[in-house]
Amino acid sequence: MPVIFAAAVEHASVLLALFLMIAAAKLMAEIFERLRQPAVVGEILAGVIIGPSVLGLVKPSELISIVAEIGVIFLLFMVGLETKPQSVYRVGKKALLVGTLGVILPFVAGYFIAMAWDGSFVEAMFIGAAMVATSVGITARVLGSMGLLDRETAKIILGAAVIDDILGLIILSIVSALSSGTVNYLELGKTAAMAIFFVVLVATVGSHVINKLAPRVRQLKLSKPFFNLGLILCLGLSVASIYVGVAAIIGAFLAGMALAEATEGNHKMHQLTSGVTEFLVPFFLVNIGMQLNIAVFRDWSVVLLAVIITVAAVLTKFVGCGLGAWGMSRREMAQVGVGMVPRGEVGIVVAQIGLSLAVITETFFAAVLFMAVATTLIAPPLIKMLYSEDKDQDGIDDVIVETDISEMYPRIG
Repeated sequence: MPVIFAAAVEHASVLLALFLMIAAAKLMAEIFERLRQPAVVGEILAGVIIGPSVLGLVKPSELISIVAEIGVIFLLFMVGLETKPQSVYRVGKKALLVGTLGVILPFVAGYFIAMAWDGSFVEAMFIGAAMVATSVGITARVLGSMGLLDRETAKIILGAAVIDDILGLIILSIVSALSSGTVNYLELGKTAAMAIFFVVLVATVGSHVINKLAPRVRQLKLSKPFFNLGLILCLGLSVASIYVGVAAIIGAFLAGMALAEATEGNHKMHQLTSGVTEFLVPFFLVNIGMQLNIAVFRDWSVVLLAVIITVAAVLTKFVGCGLGAWGMSRREMAQVGVGMVPRGEVGIVVAQIGLSLAVITETFFAAVLFMAVATTLIAPPLIKMLYSEDKDQDGIDDVIVETDISEMYPRIG
């Protein structure tokens, strides 16, 4: 009996944590929406408030991290469903340039900042690797909420994020190997080749295979056959991505993209996926906010380092990725640059790896953690501003239309 009671108490504590996370996320999202700010910023701040830094109501845990990971997987799957393969191929060259420059400049900046702060060679390499990361989930959340995933700049950002992830993986592998004193270049080459082959294969062949299978899928006796196929494909390719050496979210995005053409016009499929995403994504955003420990910033040297790294992180992505979109209008270049700014959970993971290997100090870890959260908070308002002004110039002010409708009719749900 005591064992059963203890298990029940543990389950209740997990459910309480999830309840507090989603309730706080939705409350803050509502507040920020009323302030005409991106809801994603409010959801991240909700994590800071209920997390260890402020109220201490919820602490990061392995289970919460898993739920958060599933959340961002479904977010990228949803984005993939809105992204047709041909539209990504059309911006392939530009996305490659954006992704490459968006890796080189931040890495160099992070390396020299760490060296100037008396960091070791390996420490400087880790800081550079953390600066490289891009959390496309944040940008996708904002653009998706504004209905802008079909814009050319959005396609470039998504394509560049995939390239960014592969290049970041290679850099992280090299840096991790340097921390152990040995670098197996053959193994690194094999990992990089497998990652590139996997992405290209799924992106080019996936949609053709699904389109051929579509008639048979429709004949299945299952309730909502395409949705069930989507769940299997999303989780299956997420696992496959991890095994070939890229992030699970890349597999989820590719799964959605493979289904994009076959499910076009299938509103039920999109509606069901949207419902799952709406439930899970807040856990991902709140978990980012909970990682920030405000206490470490009592030391002004840590604050100064954190600010320097954050400014460099914003400028290098903005300039590097913006220049990669050369040939587009200045506003579109700015949109691409800002869209690649958020580091989110990816930068945090790189910093945690460095800390677990004991190759970076608590000071650098705190600074990178601040940078990851700060860039995630800074980018959404800028994305919204740049795209909203762009829509105003085109004469399609969706924000005003949405406001007029909400004033005419009561909100449902």
